Amino acid sequence: MTKSDSTAAPNPGVPKHERHFYGLNKAIGRFGMRVFTPYVMDQPHWHGHIEVNFLTGGSMLYDVNGEKIHIAGGELVLFWAGIPHQLIDIQPNGNGPPRLTNIYLPVDTFLFMPHIAQIQVALLGGALISLPPSLCSAEQLGLWYRDYRSNDFERIEVMKMELNAVLRRALTQDLSYLRQPLAEVEEGRTLSSAHIRHVVEMVRFILENLSEPITNADVAEVTGLHQNYALSLFSKTMRLPMKKFVIRMRLLRARALLMESALAIGKVAETCGFQSLSQFYSHFKSAYGMSPHAMRTLYTQMELR
Repeated sequence: MTKSDSTAAPNPGVPKHERHFYGLNKAIGRFGMRVFTPYVMDQPHWHGHIEVNFLTGGSMLYDVNGEKIHIAGGELVLFWAGIPHQLIDIQPNGNGPPRLTNIYLPVDTFLFMPHIAQIQVALLGGALISLPPSLCSAEQLGLWYRDYRSNDFERIEVMKMELNAVLRRALTQDLSYLRQPLAEVEEGRTLSSAHIRHVVEMVRFILENLSEPITNADVAEVTGLHQNYALSLFSKTMRLPMKKFVIRMRLLRARALLMESALAIGKVAETCGFQSLSQFYSHFKSAYGMSPHAMRTLYTQMELR
């Protein structure tokens, strides 16, 4: 494939004809579904969805924030696409070309799904989850795709409810992680719909304002809750203090910008909300074991970009 024009939109890893699926300037993208022949991506990208993948006729290799993840065909795989990711290899194993079904769940839609808190927190913590084929078949994906293409509101809502039911059923057995989460919900602990609503409000605000100074008070204000209570709710749900979560999200965004754009490193730091270049270098090296310049150099020297 030819390389996308990086000046056309802030998400150059996505071909122009597919960009309607993504909210390019927002944390929360649009709901969508498509079936297509997968292709090697020329650059990492991120977008505001929980991405649900189902591959037939082959296997794939993803680079997820620097970690190589092998995805076999015939099973539902879920991950948070807010983490920079890149499809770097496809291996057919049938007579025809591989086919990939993608469901793009906006983060808020996903976080409002009831009774799946363990999966919600795990995915926002960077996990990739694989569900066994017995939980969801290619035939089921075909039904969902026809529902989506019908443009019938009721059928699409039923489809989302059925996906929610699949995820609830997945929690009746041990989850299979292709990539481990940052943290998991404590065993036996549940989150109310009100908790989830407040947490998604805070996560959304953070992701949509990474380039700006963000204080705990700013984030708590969007919930209407007392600041101390909002911070406690966030940390108990995400198993991470809010300030550390904000830094982690800024670093993920910075890593993607270093690889997919020609922005000067100082501009990357500014765009991602770091208060100084020295602060950016310190956090980046602590997280990735190398400087931003070394990360960009390593990427430009890769054979597959």
